[in-house]
Amino acid sequence: MSKTEFTQEELHSLGEHTFWPRMLLFPVLAVIGYVGFVSGLGGDSLWVRSAWSLGLGYCWFCVAGSFHESVHQTMGKNRTANIWFGRVVGTFLGVPYTAYRESHIRHHAYLNTPQDYELWPYSKPTTSLAFRRVFVLFDLFGAVLSGPVVYSRIYFKKDSPISAEARATLKREYLAMAAFWGTVLLSVAGLSLAGQIDWSRFDPMWLLPLPIAAFFNGFRKFTEHLGMSSTDPILGTRTVIGKGLLTRLSSYFNFELFVHGPHHRYPKAPHFELETRLAEYQRKHPDAVVPLFPTYWAALWDTLPWLWNPGVGQTIGGDARYHVAEGVENFVAEVGAAPPEDSVRHAA
Repeated sequence: MSKTEFTQEELHSLGEHTFWPRMLLFPVLAVIGYVGFVSGLGGDSLWVRSAWSLGLGYCWFCVAGSFHESVHQTMGKNRTANIWFGRVVGTFLGVPYTAYRESHIRHHAYLNTPQDYELWPYSKPTTSLAFRRVFVLFDLFGAVLSGPVVYSRIYFKKDSPISAEARATLKREYLAMAAFWGTVLLSVAGLSLAGQIDWSRFDPMWLLPLPIAAFFNGFRKFTEHLGMSSTDPILGTRTVIGKGLLTRLSSYFNFELFVHGPHHRYPKAPHFELETRLAEYQRKHPDAVVPLFPTYWAALWDTLPWLWNPGVGQTIGGDARYHVAEGVENFVAEVGAAPPEDSVRHAA
């Protein structure tokens, strides 16, 4: 079994409440809401349609967040169902499940280092500041495309470190994705030529929730990581834990992903344990200055200056050494590379 996968006993210990009802609520709201949006519920007012777009964008953002959980295989107690759920969601997002998983494993194993594929180009010191500034804009306003570009590197990059088995699986996933979208496009083209689609009724604003969702996800990624120089899982990520209703609800429906430092340090810890794990860490390391914020807006405010100098780790002058924490060691072993000799090992 993969070192990054849960054992059956670990899956059962997670409990159903780790993902219900958050897994069901937003997909249902998104489908119902989209029917209302497309049918013109609320009239033709630009303000009403903008509100629909923002609300639906957040719904799709939460649905896409479940992709992350499928990669960690915590969407349920059936590992195969996790994988196929991720493949379905990934097909719609243009990111194969295996591309996301292989990139995300390295994101955990080599946080904020050049081997962190998920944070490219911000994690690579050899990329120019001008390129990173342009890519920030692409990551925000073209995020529907930037995600597939970033995650495709693990497959298409010439010196990609993935195994032959993973490469073969990825090839099949890309072919299946191409077949799906090719069928969709050919079907739409055929129906259009046959006069079965009345494009005069099509409203381009119906597509707006999708780039909005991707925009939300871009800012989430930046808020968690941009400008963080440490490679330590706790100190190299921003963590949001607050008592406000909006903060707690948004964290809950994104699977506590805002409790991000503990998630990186304890990648197999269930969602509801992350705050407790952080409290334990702080008791053991009273002098550690944890990047902890009471609201998402406070964390975002801390992130904004780094949009002008976008980078993490060595790119912004951070320590070049790896900080390998217990729990994350399994992820390092999974990618088949031992940490460098000058790595710093932290006990749990």
